[in-house]
Amino acid sequence: MIFKPTEMEGSYVISISPIMDERGWFARTFCKDEFNEKGLNTEWVQMNHSFTKEKGTVRGMHFQKPPYAEVKLIRCIAGKVFDVMVDLRKNSATFLQWFGVELSAQNKKMIYIPEGFAHGFQSLEDDSELVYMHSKLYEKNAEGAIRYNDEKVHINWPYAVTNISKRDNEHSLLPENFEGLNI
Repeated sequence: MIFKPTEMEGSYVISISPIMDERGWFARTFCKDEFNEKGLNTEWVQMNHSFTKEKGTVRGMHFQKPPYAEVKLIRCIAGKVFDVMVDLRKNSATFLQWFGVELSAQNKKMIYIPEGFAHGFQSLEDDSELVYMHSKLYEKNAEGAIRYNDEKVHINWPYAVTNISKRDNEHSLLPENFEGLNI
């Protein structure tokens, strides 16, 4: 695996290194030793899989509040998405900045998102699927979210948003006095 740090401290775009032959390819998508060498989380307690039918759909921007803040490792296994994280960490040099990367079944990239980030994505193709690894179990009372179009963050989505859930569309805007998460 090739770990490329992003400008968001602690986050990485990870490329796999497929071994190919006449049958196809094989690649490692997680190795405890390689993640340990980078000082990254190596304990995953939950795995989720999402399917998004329509290009232009946005899901997010979700996070878990401390002490249930979670690390995520996300990979696209079908289709293509624009995956976004927003830094909500109090006192971070990149506080309220966002980073986006294209994840696709074709490019086989993954994104490692540390604790203290909101996460979401826009489907760039119909029938896109993501697999998520989580370092903490989901805790309903710790869930948080920001609206996908919050002007304090101003995410530049590749396409006009054509589909968003009622719940995601009604997330609160960040308050003027938002100081961030203590991570």
